[in-house]
Amino acid sequence: MDLNPIYILVFAFCLDLLLGDPKKMPHLIIGYGNSISFGEKWLNKGDHKLFKGALLTIVLVSVSFIAPYIIIRWLNAYDLQILTLVFSILMLFYCLANKTLVKEGYAVFNTLKSKGLEAGRKRLSWIVGRETNNLSGQQIRVATFETMSENLSDGVIAPLFYFLIFGIPGAMAYKMINTLDSMIGYKNDRYIWFGKFAARLDDVANYIPARITGVLMLIVQFKLGGISFVFKEGKKHSSPNAGYPEAALAYILNCQFGGPNYYHGKLVNKPFIGNNKRKIKHEEIKIVHQINYTVSIVFCNLIIGMLLLFKYA
Repeated sequence: MDLNPIYILVFAFCLDLLLGDPKKMPHLIIGYGNSISFGEKWLNKGDHKLFKGALLTIVLVSVSFIAPYIIIRWLNAYDLQILTLVFSILMLFYCLANKTLVKEGYAVFNTLKSKGLEAGRKRLSWIVGRETNNLSGQQIRVATFETMSENLSDGVIAPLFYFLIFGIPGAMAYKMINTLDSMIGYKNDRYIWFGKFAARLDDVANYIPARITGVLMLIVQFKLGGISFVFKEGKKHSSPNAGYPEAALAYILNCQFGGPNYYHGKLVNKPFIGNNKRKIKHEEIKIVHQINYTVSIVFCNLIIGMLLLFKYA
């Protein structure tokens, strides 16, 4: 095994730290979204919606794995190592979203503080699925922290986890699974059957990364005493995975997440995670920022250590 996976990881991670999601660059996830939207409009009608949704999911995830695999094999066959590295770095960069996640979190907090409640609600609506029209300032901050903790798993740890196991094709296939869930994995009239398979596949794909994320959050804050709390409170969440990073952050900040919220016009009584109903302060966004970046850096170093171990074992 060569050192290329380490170079790919380091350069892709640094690109994300520097650029985030550049607005003027074509983006892989936009392409994923367009393909899902096209397939959904074509197939999500008539009978057998569960089968049609599963078929769309299987086809798109398979293509997102096979296409980069073939491209990398073809480039290597012609000994185009530099192009292989550039392609791989770019694709992994597209799969990471930590800078954008932190940037959006800051944007919500700063908008709420400087422009008031209505502006904060509108800014939050850019990054969450819940309805934001009637949220209080506290609820806006809670929703932002929930999103930042959950997406630390979805946007960083999970794609890196699948990169470690399956390389670039694995990371790209995971991002397709996650994008499918974010677009059609809803329990509303339109997607309850069509998106069911995609939602379940996302649950399976995130099972291990979500728990790794929760534990790493405790480790980087030297709060390993919270492990039992995380696994007790995390399983309260309606999602089999999202509750674990949320519970870790709730323990670290000694606050409470969860509670009832409206999604697509329906009240969803989500259980509370944590017991301290204290008010979250504006300055605490800096703590969450630090946690997100520290967890990401620690996990990257763990992956590099494992890759070196495999190389020299």
